[in-house]
Amino acid sequence: MSTLRKFAGQTAIYGLSTIVARLLNFILTPIYVSVYPAKVYGIFVTLYSYVAMLNALLAFGMETTFFRYLNKHEDKKDRVYSNSFIIIAFLSALFLVFTFLFLDNIIVWLYEDSVASLGDYSAFVKFFVGVLVVDALCVIPFAKVRADERPGRYGIIKFVNILTFLGLNLAFIYVIPYFISQNIAAELFTPWFREGWVGYVFVSNLIASIVTLFLLLPELLQIKPAFDRALFKDMVTYSWPVLIANISFLINENIDKIFLSKLLPELEGTQAVGIYGACAKIAIFLSIFIQAFRLGAEPFFFSYAKNEKAPQTYAMIMKYFVIAISAIFIGLVANIEVLKYFIEGGNKIQEALYWSGLPVVPILLLGYVCLGIYMNLSVWYKLSDQTKYGLYISGIGAVVTIVLNVIFIPRFSYMAAAWVSLAAYGTMMIISYLLGQKNYPIPYNLKKNVFYLGLSVIMVYLSFVTFNRNLIAGNILLVIFLTIAVFMERKELSLILRKR
Repeated sequence: MSTLRKFAGQTAIYGLSTIVARLLNFILTPIYVSVYPAKVYGIFVTLYSYVAMLNALLAFGMETTFFRYLNKHEDKKDRVYSNSFIIIAFLSALFLVFTFLFLDNIIVWLYEDSVASLGDYSAFVKFFVGVLVVDALCVIPFAKVRADERPGRYGIIKFVNILTFLGLNLAFIYVIPYFISQNIAAELFTPWFREGWVGYVFVSNLIASIVTLFLLLPELLQIKPAFDRALFKDMVTYSWPVLIANISFLINENIDKIFLSKLLPELEGTQAVGIYGACAKIAIFLSIFIQAFRLGAEPFFFSYAKNEKAPQTYAMIMKYFVIAISAIFIGLVANIEVLKYFIEGGNKIQEALYWSGLPVVPILLLGYVCLGIYMNLSVWYKLSDQTKYGLYISGIGAVVTIVLNVIFIPRFSYMAAAWVSLAAYGTMMIISYLLGQKNYPIPYNLKKNVFYLGLSVIMVYLSFVTFNRNLIAGNILLVIFLTIAVFMERKELSLILRKR
């Protein structure tokens, strides 16, 4: 039980740092939707969707591979670290060359409406190429911080990153325009400043990424020029299915936004992406929990794999993960009437547009619940070196996402995207469980997990539909769920809390 408490403690630290960082970022959502019309915000959402997928490509699955081989070859930790970084640095260099060789073609492909000029898109792409390369170089140093069990340092760096990003955004949106209007050093800003230009969001991101890379210098300086050809071959063999799986996952996560912009009429599609992307921000708290869990769980699962009680421990972690994620699911829907003010827009017309998308939130949240469970289940193919199954499962999810979005988005717009997202993640979750029990059995308490998940769905339906998003009724349902969970787990919780 002390192992569980250590795991919970580290995950809590990752969670706290992630929550603080993401909350600071979340502050920007109401600012963006008040400053930018839905069709302009749609540009922001679409471009970040492309970036998310390219991030996975440049990372090449090396983060997971790094943790696996760090514990598999304890006598070669320096070589594992340097090999991982060299692979990503090489890919980043290739990407940089490729993008600038075909820059004009990329810009034409992305230029899809009349909201922004072709010159603006050229600038956007250049900023994003810089962000992608710098962020890729940070992947393995960040993984080393986690492997060294330094969640505090990880949290501080992430906090500085978001604070820099937030501060620059506020400067471009409010401070500089105020200085110009009050004629305070206006001559410094007026020659280049464009009020309301969405490109400043991307400039802020690039600067924040560079600051992060600088803060990771201590880890970067520990990289030794020790290339191991045999180890390199093994690591690439392990990682490429992880890469494809990650890309497939990101297709599931982001391609719906791209399809919305491509499959609907031009301005209608961009506006739909803006509404859908803004409403999806309400799911940020569930996303935070999943991310915090992954940050703590991945190094823990690999380091604990040799323990004879590992399967039972993983099963117990899954049960409490399901309880926690179900409670967050209920809590977010219960308080959606408060959370919606983060996306109210700059005027009544924009407010009505953004709020019209609120029915997608419970569907997206349930999809994230399935995704979180899938990420927990994925331990079986990572620990058994059968990463090809991650490729297969995510590939199936990507096919479901692509086919169903192409069929239903032209008719049902972003509501179709939300339901398709749930279908894809639900399919991946079920397939992973069935294959995992066959290839790497873990004694999950299926009956309890399904019970808690089903109960949360019932509570959410009652809160959102039956009680019409009433705050008091929704939170009473949340309390009822938590009471039932604590009562059912009271004996085990007592043992965990007592164990030193």
